[in-house]
Amino acid sequence: MTALNTTRNIANPDDAYALLLAAHEGLSKDESDALNARLILTLINHIGDIDVLREALAVARG
Repeated sequence: MTALNTTRNIANPDDAYALLLAAHEGLSKDESDALNARLILTLINHIGDIDVLREALAVARG
């Protein structure tokens, strides 16, 4: 099992956030929600480890 990496792991977090905002630009609330859902499912597939997913969900819920 791989543990969830909660330390900063991206060289340019502001650029990543800007990409996320740009992806939502011009979308309705429903379209934006659908984009978020597709992105989450894509990243879940990329993670590929149910234990890491459980850990990430726990962290996200606080």
